[in-house]
Order: sequence, then structure tokens, then C-alpha cells
Amino acid sequence: MIRADLSVYDFDDVYSCSASELRQLIGAKGAGLGEMRQQLGLPVPHGFVLGTELCRCFLAAGWPRGLDDVIERKMTALELITGRGFGDRKRPLLVSVRSGAPISMPA
Repeated sequence: MIRADLSVYDFDDVYSCSASELRQLIGAKGAGLGEMRQQLGLPVPHGFVLGTELCRCFLAAGWPRGLDDVIERKMTALELITGRGFGDRKRPLLVSVRSGAPISMPA
């Protein structure tokens, strides 16, 4: 079984693979956001992406053990970085949950 903690990637991570390999690893949207933030220096908010292998694991065997904990840690890190809280009424942490694939699909 795949380790959930090794399949969740921050936009701030330094990727040592080609753009094509990165799209296969985390999908086109995640790769694009990571590249815009890292290589182009654009103001992309902090965030993380679930890798495509993790998604394949979910489709084959259900929700991976430990994924809830990994997502909680990532959300806590986002709260600390932004000074906002998920569910906080005064300073809410706004998040966007998007699907992605190695190849863009029509919506």
C-alpha cells in the first residue's frame, strides 16, 4: 500500500523532475500552480496537492490509512503560514478543492 505522507506535495516543494514527469506525479493543475509559484515567482497562495498515485490507490482500495492525519497536518501548516483558521469566523482560511489529472479534461 502507498504511504499517504509521501504522496501529498506542497506547492513550495522543490521538484527535481521534468514538467512532464511532474504532471504525471501531481496532475496538470498542481504542476502548473507549483511551477507558477516556484519558477515564475507568481503570487500563488500556499497549498498542497494529493498525488495521482494516491488517487489511483483510493480508486483501487479505498481511502488510504493515514491520509486524514496527513491532510490535518497540511491544513495546520497552512493555518500557521497564513495566520488564518479553517472554520474561523473572524479570520477564515479559504481553501479551494479542485480535481486534476495528468491531462486536462473538459469540465
